[in-house]
Amino acid sequence: MATTAATLALRSRCLWKLSPLHIPLRIAPSRSLHSSSAAMDGSIRTSQPPQGVHNAWIGAKGPGSLDLRSDVMTTPTPSMLAAVQSCTLLDDVFREDPTTIDLEAHVAALAGKEAGLFVLSGTMGNQLALRSLLVQPPYGVLCDHRSHIVKYEAGGVSSLTGATVKPIVPDNGIHLTLEDVMANVVLSDDVHACPTRVISLENTLNGMIMPLVEVERIAKFARQHGIKLHCDGARLWEAVVAGAGTLPDFCSHFDTVSLCFSKGLGAPVGSMLVGTEETLKHARWVRKSIGGGLRQPGVVTAAARVAVDETFGRAPDGSDGLLRESHAMAKKVEHLWQEMGGTLVHPAHTNMCWLDLEAAGCSEDRFVLLSEEAGLKVMGGRLVTHYQVAQNCDEVLKRLRQVFQKAFAEQEKRVSKVGERSMYKS
Repeated sequence: MATTAATLALRSRCLWKLSPLHIPLRIAPSRSLHSSSAAMDGSIRTSQPPQGVHNAWIGAKGPGSLDLRSDVMTTPTPSMLAAVQSCTLLDDVFREDPTTIDLEAHVAALAGKEAGLFVLSGTMGNQLALRSLLVQPPYGVLCDHRSHIVKYEAGGVSSLTGATVKPIVPDNGIHLTLEDVMANVVLSDDVHACPTRVISLENTLNGMIMPLVEVERIAKFARQHGIKLHCDGARLWEAVVAGAGTLPDFCSHFDTVSLCFSKGLGAPVGSMLVGTEETLKHARWVRKSIGGGLRQPGVVTAAARVAVDETFGRAPDGSDGLLRESHAMAKKVEHLWQEMGGTLVHPAHTNMCWLDLEAAGCSEDRFVLLSEEAGLKVMGGRLVTHYQVAQNCDEVLKRLRQVFQKAFAEQEKRVSKVGERSMYKS
């Protein structure tokens, strides 16, 4: 009992401050929240959570609505849980599960592609795509130096394909251009060279949009030289909702596109890889080889379908979904920061605000601490106003105002102290 009490005490200290709307989830020391037991009559009874404790399927009323670290902090909603309770439970390795097959067909149609393949994560989607597009070495992959495939996927491109990855720093600091590509692509068939076989673009990247016209320019060049194109479109939904183009507009230029369900859309698990039937046939093979085949995936694909329909919307431009408000909130956060004298590292194109903390004289660690004191979770100067944060907009803006005020007040105090120490003090 002492150990349990100590554990619970530690957990309670780790809980960050919630608004009055939220009740923190506490684990009962003597039982799990959803333990099941067989009754005397042979039926199965499920114990209910202790009074005052909710389960986690509350979406915008959950902890994600005060968490601006990333859009991966979105939590599933009651409608997703309802879908899980009525999903099919058949085998996807045998390609028999209707819920999963329906999701794959729906997202493929939404993107204007031949087929879809459900995968467990965006990382898996990207890696399956590249492994399927790269046929015979030597081969190289060209990408932005900030891309997930080169920075955040555990070296998967190298370990799964053996490809040489060439990261590029875009001249404009926002997105790659055709000029960046032409300056770095390897077209030579000289035996000393490693030819570029795939160009991988990420859209959005750091919340910023690669314009459709630039995608078109790069795609035209790639086709002329027999180079395949992949899009890490984990957040392509955001570019579409921002009005940069429809899903088919963007996806038509790529051989493969990965689309994430568990970031801005709020599903608990999964991504979709879309492309041609032929490419995805090979990707399914590779997925199986790395342990990605699923037996009863309906419990996650059902929730993903709800996330697509409700959060993105049923239209290819996302006009009937929930994401647009998150972009509007990003602009409100930007305005609040700037009206207090703050500057930005990058402009907000979608749902990410990039505050220049260095110019404000505030360290990232201090900003994180000030935010924690206000009951918010942040991870430095990048604030992600995902749709569940936007649904709690007034409360979050009130707390951010307090954080910003303290940050700038501390800067003024430091400047004042410097003046007091100066030999030229008047």
